[in-house]
Amino acid sequence: MQYIRMAQEDREGECIFCTKPREGDDRSSLILHRGERCFIIMNLFPYNTGHLMVSPYRHVGELERLEPAEMEELMRLTVLAVETIKEAMQPQGFNLGMNLGKVSGAGYDEHLHMHVVPRWQGDTNFMPVVAGAKVMPESLEENYSRLREALERLLRREE
Repeated sequence: MQYIRMAQEDREGECIFCTKPREGDDRSSLILHRGERCFIIMNLFPYNTGHLMVSPYRHVGELERLEPAEMEELMRLTVLAVETIKEAMQPQGFNLGMNLGKVSGAGYDEHLHMHVVPRWQGDTNFMPVVAGAKVMPESLEENYSRLREALERLLRREE
């Protein structure tokens, strides 16, 4: 119910990909990294633990409307998100993708974003089917800290 209520409230208000970067508190906004044109943010209602999203700051919903520099940084930060999750969580695979347009399942169809979802063998369970609930093995706060530490280690190696 929290997801249903919050998702409805968010969609009635401003775009989260526009408002979250302006809030100024990256931890409470779940922003892991800020680039010049794009940023990495955790999904508040993740498909799997470690579910990240990469989004441009600019409010744009069509892939072909991205500026070349935004496209380049979006992909570069997607790679950084994958590397961060690998460093922190050692997944066995990933789902990467965008839902472009309302009918594709985009919750925020006017502001595109890349989903980065870590996967493990057997990571699906019976709870969504039986109880209509998703069980997450780690809180968002713990997951944020773990991912942030891994990201900082990666960025230090690049220096």
